[in-house]
Amino acid sequence: MEAAGEITPEELKRRLDNGRAPALLDVREPWEHELCALPGARLVPLRSLPSALGTLPVERDIVVYCHHGARSRAATELLAANGYRVSNLVGGIDRWSREVDPSIPRY
Repeated sequence: MEAAGEITPEELKRRLDNGRAPALLDVREPWEHELCALPGARLVPLRSLPSALGTLPVERDIVVYCHHGARSRAATELLAANGYRVSNLVGGIDRWSREVDPSIPRY
């Protein structure tokens, strides 16, 4: 991890590859999720996150992402304050596309 509450795309890729997969939470808008998303990610737009708190897995680590990392940072703070084990994907899906999987469209 890069810092407390953060994870780089490379570290997330390692975790996904070695079977320690966290739950993936996409806090972008539906139209963004339709353009591209990490496989298996659950979409909960940031504005809807407070009402979805009780539906998220407390027993698993959660990695939150958005386009560049700002919305997911806010989501990470909210989730951490509510007792979740959570990390922000630094640079969002855009950095993931640049550094890990160029097949993910950039927008």
